[in-house]
Amino acid sequence: MRPLDEKETTIVFEKLFKFTGNNLKNIVENPSHEGPDANPGRYCFRLHKNKVYYVSESLVKRATNIARANLVSLGTCIGKFTHGGNFHLTSQALGILAANAKHKVWLKPTSEMSFLYGNHVLKGGLGRITENIAPGDGVVVFSMSDVPLGFGIAAKSTQDCRKLDPNGNVVLHQADIGEYLRMEDEL
Repeated sequence: MRPLDEKETTIVFEKLFKFTGNNLKNIVENPSHEGPDANPGRYCFRLHKNKVYYVSESLVKRATNIARANLVSLGTCIGKFTHGGNFHLTSQALGILAANAKHKVWLKPTSEMSFLYGNHVLKGGLGRITENIAPGDGVVVFSMSDVPLGFGIAAKSTQDCRKLDPNGNVVLHQADIGEYLRMEDEL
């Protein structure tokens, strides 16, 4: 497990910024109250076997006693690098994204299951949407009771959604909490 280099950090931060905007500062400067130290530490990003983990510094220090070959996971896996060098956020990052989301979409109860099966969000299933969403922005999807369900990319702006037909795509699916059941062997 090693720290991210400058190029990797830039790629990860650009992806997180797409979903959190200026709230990325809250993720980076989040104090950690884990460990025996009286002073709160910080959270950091570490790379292990092409996966990026969000973990407290005190836990990283304690994990140095474990050989790299024996270390399976540490902290929260927020994403992974592909062989081509791209970075993909995973469904495990939802907790961090939901707490710091810039753009949000709420689904009607009738369309929650469709989204959790990996389908895009349609206009007919949209309950509420935040203002000033542009096409291509990162969006966190919530149920009407504010439970984070997943995240995706906005296909239409907030203004375009108002005049869209009910079967038009509003949010393109990227990840959801249903993946814990559908892909449990890969996670």
